[in-house]
Amino acid sequence: MDKAGHEVVIIDRDPNQFSRAASRGVLTNDFRGNQVVGNGTDADVLRRAGIEDADGFVAVTEGDNRNIMASQVAKHIFKVPRVVARIYDPERAEAYEKLGLHTICPTIDGAKAIEKTLLEKK
Repeated sequence: MDKAGHEVVIIDRDPNQFSRAASRGVLTNDFRGNQVVGNGTDADVLRRAGIEDADGFVAVTEGDNRNIMASQVAKHIFKVPRVVARIYDPERAEAYEKLGLHTICPTIDGAKAIEKTLLEKK
């Protein structure tokens, strides 16, 4: 999204993750976005990251609970218009989708891709 000209801010609790991402080529020198160290569920950290002016918010930590909480804060407290949470647990993803939180569930998406691949005609 940064390369497409969007303003991007990445929040991570572990400052070492930014250098790890850079060493893997994920965050290259041409990344123009900001990096904020802190917890993405903390309102003060989100304010420091500029959430009050955000058009979109994506929660993609390793934990479903944290993603749900951060997304709810972004959506309900800061009124971010587009919010997406990655939720690994299919039942949680479905439940929160029904509550109005847009979710992406790699578990479901992966299973569908596997099924499609297995059922394709050669």
